[in-house]
Amino acid sequence: MFHQHIDFYLNKAISTVKCMKLLGNSTQGINPIQKCLLYRYCILPIALYKFQLWFYNKAPLSYPIEILGKMQRRAVIWILGAFKMSPTEGLKAIVGLISIKLYLYKLTSKSQLCSTALLENHLIKTLMDNPLNTCYKPSSHSINTLTDR
Repeated sequence: MFHQHIDFYLNKAISTVKCMKLLGNSTQGINPIQKCLLYRYCILPIALYKFQLWFYNKAPLSYPIEILGKMQRRAVIWILGAFKMSPTEGLKAIVGLISIKLYLYKLTSKSQLCSTALLENHLIKTLMDNPLNTCYKPSSHSINTLTDR
């Protein structure tokens, strides 16, 4: 469903990783800590742009997680300057990155915390399922009613 969206932004992120390899070829170069910061603050926001559209509990996640994992592997190899045959999990541990699936869960929980600060009559609150709300009446456009089949 969102394959085109995911492919578009991941291709953008991968091309950004390829372009950042040029930064290491300058006279001074950049160290791995700076490369890791570039990955976190420049590449991840591009790759995960509007991830809330396709990352929710009832969506099939095998395709996006696989593609995001390939992007993260390419970035980790660039950060460390490692060989392509190096084990991914070991490289991620050295760099200090968590798996992309866990990172998405972390971002999702942070976005859910932001939604709890909304007023009770806010439009987004009416579309969400909130069992803690005492005057809760599910909307006909609620996420659960749209995804149940």
